[in-house]
Amino acid sequence: MGQLSDSEIQQAKKLVNMSMMSQILENIRGVINNDRKQKQPLILRINEGFIFNIARKAITEKDSTFIISIAGESASGKTTLVKNTAKACIKSDNHSIYTIVCCDDYYKDASRELIAAGNYEKLFETGFSFDTPDAIDLDLMKKHLIKLKAGEEIYSPLYNFVTCESKKDTVLKKPAKLILNEGLYVLNENIRDISDIKIYVYTPFEVIKDRWFARAASRGKTGLAAQMQFHDVNQTAFRHIRPSMDIADVVINGMTTHEYIEDFIKELIQAITSVISKRPTSL
Repeated sequence: MGQLSDSEIQQAKKLVNMSMMSQILENIRGVINNDRKQKQPLILRINEGFIFNIARKAITEKDSTFIISIAGESASGKTTLVKNTAKACIKSDNHSIYTIVCCDDYYKDASRELIAAGNYEKLFETGFSFDTPDAIDLDLMKKHLIKLKAGEEIYSPLYNFVTCESKKDTVLKKPAKLILNEGLYVLNENIRDISDIKIYVYTPFEVIKDRWFARAASRGKTGLAAQMQFHDVNQTAFRHIRPSMDIADVVINGMTTHEYIEDFIKELIQAITSVISKRPTSL
């Protein structure tokens, strides 16, 4: 039997890829359908075109780096989703597989403003806000994400939520296959164009409020200062954060448990890798 020509090999590859994509699509839909049966499903909304893109990328761009941007209101559950996604992706803390870039680390230094005001309450009385896009160095974060995707190491800032001090070039972040970018403004119009997967975490207001005040106390904000900031948090979320839910590929339920998030991500990964592992080695 003669060897296949180059055109015949390419056609065979296309047929195999189409078959594998079809199987991945079916598997992903199966995982999502099972999720819908849960009392607290993780997926609240997902674009059909996005599911197709995931299947296509899994087959044709399997060696690429992907930026997964996870946005949502303050205390909605973004960090929980990121941490449990990372746990599901690996069996050990292997940063060659993922890197986490947090919007919180890119807050601009406001330590002088805080010292000049004397306390948080007085600082907020001046009209200062921690909860607008201008409070975060999104340009620097975007540059760092682009470098990571290009295979370069970066040193991210480190922000202290009690003193409002930002230490530049502090934390080493290495390039990885998955770059998990989470924070209030990772789907901001000036940065979302570099995202491969756009996720929004939705959580009811009253739950966010309870979580936010509990966390604020750990960051040195209590009493009137906390109430003043939360009012600003709610107002700025209405203007700057909630609209990004409309452009997200996936809307996630911020009420699900840590364990269920990890289990769901594991099932999703298995739905994809179980097909890819069967790719014929001869093509």
